[in-house]
Amino acid sequence: MNIAIIAGSNKQSSTSTKLCRYIEKLLSEKECGVTLFDLHKRPVPLFAPDNRNPADVNLSALKETMLRADAIVLSTPDYHGSISGTLKNAIDHLGFDHFDGKVVLAVCSTGGAVGISPLQQIQVMVRAVHGINCPEWISIGGENRQFDAEGEPAVAQVKERTIRAVNYFLKMAHSLRKQ
Repeated sequence: MNIAIIAGSNKQSSTSTKLCRYIEKLLSEKECGVTLFDLHKRPVPLFAPDNRNPADVNLSALKETMLRADAIVLSTPDYHGSISGTLKNAIDHLGFDHFDGKVVLAVCSTGGAVGISPLQQIQVMVRAVHGINCPEWISIGGENRQFDAEGEPAVAQVKERTIRAVNYFLKMAHSLRKQ
């Protein structure tokens, strides 16, 4: 099972990216092939409808990662009740070939208590390109955004919730995997 994790923050010390690294660890322990694509470290060009396929090494790598994936994790910080422009721009470069029939887990980190709006917005975009939304999602907020020295959530309930959501996502992805 190949899983693509797209970390949609443009901040170096992003808690949404830290959460992606923890999810990567959990999936690797389940013997999945995991590719974490960090859009802060590997930015893609601004989407322009008049130039849908610009020659860009990061964009080519993103598209190839998504084509190889059997399932996808999309992660974003909550910016003003929405997803990051960084993640939206990356998704705009992708299409049906990258999402059709693949299970997608939505993940968010917010300064408030919970980032529901960005999670819902991810799910709307996933539906538009025929991806399959996982009914579980992960949102960490406020003081629950702490990670220990090993990169694991410092709050036990966040760790348990993340493990539960990732296990459900993986079970669903195995069940619906395209042959």
